[in-house]
Order: sequence, then C-alpha cells, then structure tokens
Amino acid sequence: MTRKKLRENLYIMLFRLDFYELDELEGQAQMFLDDMEGESAKAKEELSTKFTSVLANLDDIDACIASKAKGWTIDRIAKAELTLLRLAVYEILYDDDVPDSVAINEAVELSKIYCADKASKFVNGVLASVVREKNDRGYGSQEQSEQ
Repeated sequence: MTRKKLRENLYIMLFRLDFYELDELEGQAQMFLDDMEGESAKAKEELSTKFTSVLANLDDIDACIASKAKGWTIDRIAKAELTLLRLAVYEILYDDDVPDSVAINEAVELSKIYCADKASKFVNGVLASVVREKNDRGYGSQEQSEQ
C-alpha cells in the first residue's frame, strides 16, 4: 500500500471518531481492516498502530487544533475538515517519518476530495500555524512548511 493510500485509509478510519463511542472504535477499526481485501498484514498493522496512536493523543491533538483554529471550536468544525486536521496534526507532532510539509500538502489534497471548496485554505492555515509553533518551540527537526 502506498503512503498516500495508507493516509487516505487512516482518514476514513478516523472519520468514525465523532460517530461512535470510544469503546466502540476499536471494533469499528477492526471491521474496516477486515474488509480491506488484498492488503498485506503489515499495512493493516501500520494502520491499526497509527489509529491507536491518534486515539491515545486525541485530547492533545484537539487542544492543538482548537488553539490554532481562530474563531472556531472543535464542535463547530465540519467533521471532514476536523478529521483531516486530526490526522495531519498527529503526523506533524507524533510521526517523525512524515515531514511537516508532506503532512500539510497531503491534508490539503485530501480536503479537495472530501471537504467543501474553501476547506483547503482553512486546513492549510491551521496546519501552518501548528508547524510554526512547533518550530518556534524547537520540537523535532522536520522541515518547516513554506505554504
């Protein structure tokens, strides 16, 4: 599975966060993975690991989004955009294998597929703020986005 496809599948899995109770999410994730015919066990394991990691850090991820989405509360952000922001903030703050610029670019590209027309600018703006703060505080050594 390509990195791009893995990210899109993780997005689909994470979209369920606001529709199920936390104790139901593991079962929902497992059903999704079971339905992925033809994918390797390694790819499914990576998806499962990343999904679990996002859940484990969800409060911090949401707090980060809330602090950067000026004028918006988490419950007012459209579910598709919120899911993309959660995924990208997870990649920026917790996944050292994904450069910040890639996390932002991929989130913007996914927003053009799954979200409203103007969502890509909102997603880009929030994520650029996250990266700026991360770099200002000296977290990690990933490249800063120039978007």
